[in-house]
Amino acid sequence: MAVYTEVSDEALAAFLAEYALGPLVAFRGIAEGVENSNYALRTGAGDFILTLYEKRVDPADLPYFLGLMEHLAGRGLPCARPVAGRDGVALRRLCGRFAAITTFLPGVWPRRTQPWHCAAVGEALARVHEAGADYPARRTNALGPAGWPPLLERALAGHDAADALAPGLGAELRAALARILVAWPADLALGHIHADLFPDNVFFLDGRVSGLIDFYFAATDLLAYDLAVCLNAWCFEPDLSCNVTKARALLRGYAGLRPLAAEELAALPVLAAGAALRFALTRLYDWVNTPPGALVVRKDPLDYVRRLRFHLGARDAAAYGL
Repeated sequence: MAVYTEVSDEALAAFLAEYALGPLVAFRGIAEGVENSNYALRTGAGDFILTLYEKRVDPADLPYFLGLMEHLAGRGLPCARPVAGRDGVALRRLCGRFAAITTFLPGVWPRRTQPWHCAAVGEALARVHEAGADYPARRTNALGPAGWPPLLERALAGHDAADALAPGLGAELRAALARILVAWPADLALGHIHADLFPDNVFFLDGRVSGLIDFYFAATDLLAYDLAVCLNAWCFEPDLSCNVTKARALLRGYAGLRPLAAEELAALPVLAAGAALRFALTRLYDWVNTPPGALVVRKDPLDYVRRLRFHLGARDAAAYGL
């Protein structure tokens, strides 16, 4: 989450007039994250989140994202639900951007993940994959392997940002990309994936998962790749060492609901390397291209380069506690 587009009082009032949510009580920007402009919204009807979709989000994808959230919430998942206006339409326009209001989910995201968090999020991810099986829409993962070569070139083009961060980084990323693409599996189970289930996108309350948010990278892709994203996001310590206890808890939590095929287990190192590379590349791109003055926290690409190095050195699933 972040704020790139400012919303005036007048624009907000006109926008809310299209909803039956009662009077405005409070409204403030949310600085966390990097993709869209997000605001905490309180009205007479309660608490909500207002999202304005920024340039990286293709408007043609928004019905898929919002539909998936509605579908999963309808299957009992603790997902934010799009709120329709008086005319029954959830996706609208505000300040020159597509925008939507979603329900607010209680809980807090874990600043220091513990093994029990990892087990719970593994189970929650499996529930997402199982519940999404009958969602009929499809979306190609724009940030999947086919998108990494052009993303790498855009991140490196016209400046020395990579080598300024670390000497030789550009060459290292190109070599890693080539190695990953050659080994990328093509015959694993497909389904709807969240693709960005980081700790700040999972809320906990009373020892359980109470909220899954930010489905705006969701796509139809390898289910085990989604698990590899979580391995990167949940199972590394501040010194960027892999915590095998957390990784084992995550994988067992997931497999307790959706058992992993032998081929998925064998592919974990390359899937995890690909996930680390994907986030290293988007972070590098944003490091260079975030506009001055944006209310957003830039994230260090090197955190994921170090994860990438670990995965490239992993021989099999034993590196993750199995």
